Amino acid sequence: MDVFKAVNSRIACRHFLDQHVDPGIVRRLVEGAANAASSSNLQPWNVYAVTGEPLKEIKRQAVDAIEKTDWRTLETEYPDMPENLWEPYLSRRFVLGANLYGSLGINRDDKAGRLEMAKRNFQFYNAPVGLFITIDRGLGPGQWADLGGYVSTLALLARGYGLDSCPQVMWIRVHKIVSAILKLPPEQMLYCGIAIGYGDRSHPINNFRRPRAALDEFCKFSGFD
Repeated sequence: MDVFKAVNSRIACRHFLDQHVDPGIVRRLVEGAANAASSSNLQPWNVYAVTGEPLKEIKRQAVDAIEKTDWRTLETEYPDMPENLWEPYLSRRFVLGANLYGSLGINRDDKAGRLEMAKRNFQFYNAPVGLFITIDRGLGPGQWADLGGYVSTLALLARGYGLDSCPQVMWIRVHKIVSAILKLPPEQMLYCGIAIGYGDRSHPINNFRRPRAALDEFCKFSGFD
């Protein structure tokens, strides 16, 4: 798959097939993504690739935690969003949520349906492989940007292997569970989880519209006349 097709076909996959992923592919995927741009070559990413029984236990404890407590109130080590989001970002987030839940027929008042959706998130959407990405607590915004570049590169390489992915910041809500099971070093902070597997592209949740801002909304050209 060429890079243009990989970019255009990448989605945040939210339903995966029950299909095994070759460990060798996972290894090559994680290693290959390390070619992402990195200021001063710091390479600020740490990756924990998990499958089988360890992944099942992480899922079990995470789902148990959000059944006992509203996941939105769980403690995080960094804010996933500004407290009072403003335009145009607020509208973009609202439209995504409406389309996402709407694809499954879940309305805003359906608390049970929304809880089930949260559980699916913490089950890695049925993906057989979960990646947990961490960063050293002492690093700053530049290294966080590089870490995002690693995640993006990994998602595109996954398409090259015929795989799908879903970066999931929501995992920071259960960072204590992940840290305890994977025995993360205390100097490392959980940045996100990433579901990896073969996506079910026929599922409604993988087919809703994902609108992107028009070019002139985010880019100004100078000197091209």
